Amino acid sequence: MSVFPEQGMVRAEQQAADTPSERGSFQVVAARELPRLYRLARRLVGDEAEDAVQDALLKGYRAYASLDDEVAAPAWLTAILVNCCRDRARAKGRRVEETELNEADGFSLYRTIAAEDPFPYSDSLHLDFLHQFGREDVRAVLAELPELYRLPLVLCYCEGYQVKEVAYLLEVPLGTMLARLHRGRKLFERTLWDYAERHGLLKENAKR
Repeated sequence: MSVFPEQGMVRAEQQAADTPSERGSFQVVAARELPRLYRLARRLVGDEAEDAVQDALLKGYRAYASLDDEVAAPAWLTAILVNCCRDRARAKGRRVEETELNEADGFSLYRTIAAEDPFPYSDSLHLDFLHQFGREDVRAVLAELPELYRLPLVLCYCEGYQVKEVAYLLEVPLGTMLARLHRGRKLFERTLWDYAERHGLLKENAKR
C-alpha cells in the first residue's frame, strides 16, 4: 500500500470526474472500499464516521478523473478521508498540539500488570488482561487519545501503513512521526490501564 504521488496519488481538489465511464468506475471503487473506509473513520472520529466518509467520497468523486492509476485508489481515498477527519477536528476547535506525557513516557503496561497482578490465579497474566478488551473497548481507548497521537497509531498499527507513508500523509518530518508514534504507544498503554481500572476489567473473572 502506498500514498506517494509517483504511484498515483493526487490531491482531492483537482479536476472532477464527469464522464459516465468515470462515474461508473468510481462507484465500483467506492463500493469496494466503503467498509474499510468506514472502519477507519470510526477509529479516527467515532460517531462522526458516517459524515466523514460521505465527505471523503464526495471529494473523491469530484476528483476521480485526475487519479492517474486506479490501483492507487484505495490509498488515495484513505488520504482524502484522513484529511476530512482532520478538517472535522479543526472545525470543532480541537487542539492538536503536543501533549505533556511525562507520566506516560515512563509507564510500562507490561511491568504494571506484573506488579499489580490483577488476575492472581492466571497462568497467562498479560494475555488475560488484553482479553478483557472487546472491539468497542479498544475503540473507546483510542478515542481518548489526542488526535496528534491517535492518527499515526491507527494508520500504522490498524491500517498497515509504513511510518514514512504516514509521515507523508500527515505532512510531518519522519523524525517527528517516529517520536509521535513512540509517545502515542506509551499514552495508549497508560490509557488502556486507566480504562481497565475505571470499567472494572481488573477483577478476577471480569471478562465479558
